[in-house]
Amino acid sequence: MTVAGEYVPSPTSWVRRQVDRIEATGTTASVDIMGLPVVLLTMRGARSGAVRKVPLMRVERDGVYAAVASKGGQPDHPQWYHNLRAHPEVNLQDGTETFRVRARELGPEERAEWWPVCVAAFPPYAEYQEKTDRVIPVFVLERL
Repeated sequence: MTVAGEYVPSPTSWVRRQVDRIEATGTTASVDIMGLPVVLLTMRGARSGAVRKVPLMRVERDGVYAAVASKGGQPDHPQWYHNLRAHPEVNLQDGTETFRVRARELGPEERAEWWPVCVAAFPPYAEYQEKTDRVIPVFVLERL
């Protein structure tokens, strides 16, 4: 089952532009963040229930993906963090392939295993973690 309903674009302009480009081209390969690949998550809003879309860094290990709620090292979580907690079944698009996944927030031990994978995929995560007092959450996105 896919996330269906009215899509409400992000209030953040760069997110809107990237989502528009992915939808126009049909592939996440048409955009990047700092020259690195992204995936597109389509989810339901925690409060609104509206369909939301967000490009995230492509973090993948052995066919399992991760989503890192870094928000650039800000003191609070990104809004999509709350969306995944409220509605963990989402669509993930990687390239031209889209599939259903269930997001599961990692506890300390699993996070410690995944964190080096996340930093290898996007090195700025290391400095984002240094900038904030919160432990940056990591979700695994497991295929359904």
